[in-house]
Amino acid sequence: MTLPIDVTLQLPEPRTPDPHEAPAIRWGVLAPGGIAHTFADAVAVGTASSVVAVGSRSKERAQDFADEFGIARAHGSYEDLVADPEVDAVYIASPHSEHHDHALLAIEADKPV
Repeated sequence: MTLPIDVTLQLPEPRTPDPHEAPAIRWGVLAPGGIAHTFADAVAVGTASSVVAVGSRSKERAQDFADEFGIARAHGSYEDLVADPEVDAVYIASPHSEHHDHALLAIEADKPV
C-alpha cells in the first residue's frame, strides 16, 4: 500500500544543553554537612549559578563553610537563611529525617527547594 504523502519524520540531532547557558540561580545552602560540600563544588564548576548564602544552627559552622567556599553570607539559623532576599532557591542538605520540616520552612518563605 502506498500512502499519498511522505510520512517519514526527520528528528533533529540530539544535543546536550550547556548548563552555563541556563539562567543563574542564587542558591542558599541549608545545613553545611557533607553533601553540601559536594553541591557547592558542583554549582561552582558546572553551572552559571552560585551559592550566595549558607545557614546552620551554628553561626560558627555556617561561617566556616562560607569561608571555605567564598560565600558572602553565613546565617546562624535556618530561618535567617530562608528569609535572605538574595537567595533565589534553597538546597536542603540536612539529614533526610529533617528534610520535610526544612523544605516546609523554605516553601513558607516562598523559596523553591
